[in-house]
Amino acid sequence: MDNDKARQVTFFLLRIVSGLLFLQAGGMKMLDWFGGIPAAHGGHPAFMSQIWIGGALELYGGAAILLGLFTRPVAFILSGMMAVAYFQFHQPNGFWPAQNHGEPAVLFCFIFLFFAAHGGGEWSVDGLRAKRQLTLPS
Repeated sequence: MDNDKARQVTFFLLRIVSGLLFLQAGGMKMLDWFGGIPAAHGGHPAFMSQIWIGGALELYGGAAILLGLFTRPVAFILSGMMAVAYFQFHQPNGFWPAQNHGEPAVLFCFIFLFFAAHGGGEWSVDGLRAKRQLTLPS
């Protein structure tokens, strides 16, 4: 396998796994997947609450990242969401991510920032749309 093909495969896998993990987090909040949010932690979020909005962004944004659909703007929004999540929920519990359990928030923030800069890649809905626009007669 040449280097270009290896880059395409690893980028594709990073996008798929990141989108799937984010989609599952949103599904837990919005659709009560995997048992939902335990009652001790607030249970199912109230409509239009901050947790509900975060869950909707995770569910639909994760699906969009998974498909590579509108990757740049969706990833930019999700990156910002994860920065807010880190500073609002994790950072008050200690300075370092290892100390405040914010590692996933930091990683998702920077992975999505990378997708916002790079796009969905060739193996995405965005990539297919770009190829199709190049091949359509003018």
